[in-house]
Amino acid sequence: MPCGIRWRSRQLSESMQEEVIPKNILMIGSTGVGKTEIARRLAKLVKAPFIKVEATKFTEVGYVGRDVESIVRDLAETAVRMVRQHRIEEVQEKAAEMAEERILDVFVPEPKKSQNPLGRLFGGDTAEEAPEEQPEPKYPAGREWVRKRLHNGELEQETIEIDIEETGKPVVGMLAGSSLEGMGDNLQDMIGNLMPKRHKKRRVTVEQARKLFAQEEADKLIDMDAVADEAIKVAEHSGIVFLDEIDKVAVKGESSGGTDVSREGVQRDILPIVEGSTVMTKYGPLKTDHVLFIAAGAFHMAKPSDLIPELQGRFPIRVELKSLRKEDFEKILTEPQNALLKQYEALLATEGIELNFQPDAISRLAQLACDVNEQAEDIGARRLHTLLEKLLEQISFNAPELTEKTITVDAAYVDKQLADIVINRDLTQFIL
Repeated sequence: MPCGIRWRSRQLSESMQEEVIPKNILMIGSTGVGKTEIARRLAKLVKAPFIKVEATKFTEVGYVGRDVESIVRDLAETAVRMVRQHRIEEVQEKAAEMAEERILDVFVPEPKKSQNPLGRLFGGDTAEEAPEEQPEPKYPAGREWVRKRLHNGELEQETIEIDIEETGKPVVGMLAGSSLEGMGDNLQDMIGNLMPKRHKKRRVTVEQARKLFAQEEADKLIDMDAVADEAIKVAEHSGIVFLDEIDKVAVKGESSGGTDVSREGVQRDILPIVEGSTVMTKYGPLKTDHVLFIAAGAFHMAKPSDLIPELQGRFPIRVELKSLRKEDFEKILTEPQNALLKQYEALLATEGIELNFQPDAISRLAQLACDVNEQAEDIGARRLHTLLEKLLEQISFNAPELTEKTITVDAAYVDKQLADIVINRDLTQFIL
């Protein structure tokens, strides 16, 4: 629904677009029901820059903690990485060609000329130039002969010495505080730009050199100023911010004083960002007027009405997620492209083990996840991880020595491995 509104708003006139603000969402549900996963997949579907932040990491100005404006700076960084990766994919073919030429230069160096020092000083004739002493080429047969062998993959494991640009390490770390955090980023960039580029020699295979050279050449082909400009626009109009644990900064009832002062202060600091403001990032000013904010929390100890009224009004869409049922667990185990069962099957296949989960085993696992969540703390879909780890513990540990390479997991096997643990509620607190 929010994505549909966003698409429709892009079809309007510019003046109307400015007036159509996104409908922010407040998700209410216990841990493990999929709040974060829904937001992340929503961003992936629309190819939007996405960041997840926890409201508890921020504190009111004047207290120790992160500045809320860092949310917007993090969103800008995510957008830049996303746009940069897209541009790299566009120039990948050209970068690969340039990387190949650099590899050819290592095998068959191009002859270089050095000018007579007196001729250069007094404008002498370049005909007096003499060729520099060149290293003996590794393959004197010629560049095209080497190129053919490279194309056939015959030299991929050949070791060569290359000269690559050294990646600089951060000079200034992340500084705490509202204004110092952004100042630290800017100072780091400024020092990095002033420092000369350093090169170093490395002995690598041709396969590794191809990747290193392609990365360097792709970076040279990309205009980072254009990337930054596009990233700011993408973040402003498509960015999604997931504010987790928003219930932890809610002030319960009429209580005031102590930590509640700081909690309310965090809400009031977050409010301008959600309402719409301009934050300075190292890529330029970023307006949050059309950024989609999705807040989420369990709201066991507090209620949405415990948030300050101004913040409540900025989250008009309320979604309540219920605890997962047996049918939900079965879908989680089997339906996603890289579902949990498929992951375990692929992992054990590396040891030559063929793992087959029968339908009755999947049904039993789903039921056990529901039962344990009811008996102990309800941690939602995360319960499946603990159950599967315990279920396959012996197979995973003994995989290299197993003579039986095909293992069928049915309901009886599940009961044998997990029934005692599920029945004993005291053990579930520690094991599951």
